[in-house]
Amino acid sequence: MQDYIQKRVLEICAYILETGATVRQAARVFQVSKSTVHKDMTERLPSLNKQLAREVKKILELNKSERHIRGGEATRKKYKNMY
Repeated sequence: MQDYIQKRVLEICAYILETGATVRQAARVFQVSKSTVHKDMTERLPSLNKQLAREVKKILELNKSERHIRGGEATRKKYKNMY
C-alpha cells in the first residue's frame, strides 16, 4: 500500500473514531468518494491495525442501523420547510 493511502486511511479512521461520522460525512470532509472511505475502513485498515478496524466497524455498524431514522428526519425537515 502506498504511503499516501496509508496516511489517508489512518486520518479517516481517526476522524470517524473522534466524531462518530458516517461514511458520507467522512467522504465529504476528506474529498473522496463514499466507496473509497468504505474500502479504506473495511479492507485497508484491518491490514494496518486490527484493533482500530474493530472500533471503526462498531461505529459504522451503529451508523448503518440508525440510517433509516436519519432519512426520516431529513424528509420531515424537508416537508416542514415547504409549508
